[in-house]
Amino acid sequence: QVQLVESGGGLVQPGGSLRLSCAASGTIFSIDSMGWYRQAPGQQRELVANIIDGNTIYADSVKGRFTISRDNAKNTVYLQMNILKPEDTAVYYCNAIIAVRNGGAQFRYWGQGTQVTVSS
Repeated sequence: QVQLVESGGGLVQPGGSLRLSCAASGTIFSIDSMGWYRQAPGQQRELVANIIDGNTIYADSVKGRFTISRDNAKNTVYLQMNILKPEDTAVYYCNAIIAVRNGGAQFRYWGQGTQVTVSS
């Protein structure tokens, strides 16, 4: 069993900052990519940022404001969010591609989601 547990969401004023964390636990042999998606009410889930082998990609809407990082020793991925805007309000989901045994297939796992609300 693999679990992704997110933390760090909450309510913040426009221009503020939040840091999300996501820790993977359970039977893990290797983790390929890790990333963050978000879903606002009535909208589709969208990629926010992803990191693999130290390489990062970002949605255009968050470039220059958000930073994704990863601690491989802790199987944890972070999302530092600065200069937050009301349009960043969404449920943020952690995502990871994980192999549970050597030579085994990789599967995509999701966290339960954490709410981020940007409002004055």
